[in-house]
Amino acid sequence: MSHPTRRGRARAATELDIRRTARKLLVEQGPEAVTLRAIARELGITAPALYRYYESRDDLVENLRLDVCADLADELAEDIAGLPDDGMLQLFAICKGFRRWALTHTKEFTLVFASPTGGVGSAAGSALSRVDEPFGRIFLAAAGRVLAMHDLVTPPSSGVPDELRDDLMTFQQSLADVLSESGQNIPAERLDLGVTYLMIQFWARLYGHVTLEVFGNYPIPMSKPDVLFEAMLIDLAREIGLDRS
Repeated sequence: MSHPTRRGRARAATELDIRRTARKLLVEQGPEAVTLRAIARELGITAPALYRYYESRDDLVENLRLDVCADLADELAEDIAGLPDDGMLQLFAICKGFRRWALTHTKEFTLVFASPTGGVGSAAGSALSRVDEPFGRIFLAAAGRVLAMHDLVTPPSSGVPDELRDDLMTFQQSLADVLSESGQNIPAERLDLGVTYLMIQFWARLYGHVTLEVFGNYPIPMSKPDVLFEAMLIDLAREIGLDRS
């Protein structure tokens, strides 16, 4: 087994320092503050020197995004570590944990989950567009346990709009791969287009609520958004045939 050379270790340490500095700027000032010039100034080096470690600002931001996603996944894994092996309990604990994290890490949430295409962190995509990353894995693994342990009420495949079928089929295969790698061999007939359609709709509602709350964009003042969030989870569970009472 080969070991990193001293030069390799030094390079890795410098890359970590760069990303830590970028994270500090992100948390303190927001995504727009994460520039090569600002990072270089914090580290006491020249901006061109950063290109020895990252090809571009987009490359650096993408690596920063991966760090944030990994930290989020670790936090959610801690949330469910002490729970019974019950997919429903774990899935809804992950939903609550995601909301808590978003409200306490608003700048990171903005970078990873709320940057528009072509804007800061545009390479991020959505949480489920890369199902093989830590957050996608932990979310979908819990959803897979729900699917394996419960008879869900899911939309029929015939009810999926034709225009969405190609996208859902791609997601369907990625989902099957992730579940298989996590030790969950869900029969193909249980992982049909109706199920993948349901998962996308579930995520859209969860993400929509959290985003509205993070940015304060509810159409009316909400003094108890946590109650609305809990009600949404109960409604989602009821709609797919689960009882959270």
